[in-house]
Amino acid sequence: MRIRLGCELAYQLPAPTPMIINLNVHYSRVGSLERPDHLVTKPAVPITSYRDSFGNWCNRLVAPAGDFVLGTDGVIHDEGLSDPVGLDAIQHEVEDLPSETLQFLLGSRYCETDLLSNEAWRLFGNTAPGWGRVQAICDFVHNHVRFGYENSRATRTAAETYSEGVGVCRDFTHLAVTFCRAMNIPTRYCTGYISDIGLPPPYASMDFAAWMECYLGGRWWTFDPRNNAPRFGRVLIAQGRDAADVPLTHTFGQNTLTGFKVWIGEEPAGQGK
Repeated sequence: MRIRLGCELAYQLPAPTPMIINLNVHYSRVGSLERPDHLVTKPAVPITSYRDSFGNWCNRLVAPAGDFVLGTDGVIHDEGLSDPVGLDAIQHEVEDLPSETLQFLLGSRYCETDLLSNEAWRLFGNTAPGWGRVQAICDFVHNHVRFGYENSRATRTAAETYSEGVGVCRDFTHLAVTFCRAMNIPTRYCTGYISDIGLPPPYASMDFAAWMECYLGGRWWTFDPRNNAPRFGRVLIAQGRDAADVPLTHTFGQNTLTGFKVWIGEEPAGQGK
């Protein structure tokens, strides 16, 4: 299938302000883009790009004072399959893990493995290692945390999410990531698009989403503790240790977000070019 995706963010800035933008489709999906999701700004400004330490594609710019709009709009080809499932995927012993996965066992800004390790082993120590253990963690987090945008707080950590029992998708993900790492499962935080393809209406307003990937059976697998079900049309933007590594925008100065739109949906053949 063909999927159109993109976003538009509007700011009001009191002074020229440097920004780092992380809104482009992840490099692992670039080959599937029919129309690249180039970053466009109004007014136009010079943009330079680089890869961060996790391989994510980032853009740098200096936004002028006043009203400033940035966004992307692309079309990507997708196989139309749901998130893969591997019920027999094993959990590796720590000593057998590839070295590049080890950083995803450690605590990070929003994932306090030291605070939640004992609780993780109390809750999940008797589960079978592997896919079933991760799914048990997702089931618990999905049922323990109440979703609501009114509960959004940029500074909420996994331990606070566990205590408060409320949050948005990033909070669900941070808590599940922390429990998985505490159980010696390498787990990385992901952000990107999740579509409503294959789901019955009515549809909520579209937003960016957070989920996680766990290293089991020699590869990374997608898990989504917020939705807790395989989805169609999931498109990765960036991955890291937690949300601190992959902010969609990082603004080095005072700013007011005045507009925010996200779209992703199936595009009929012959449209969107």
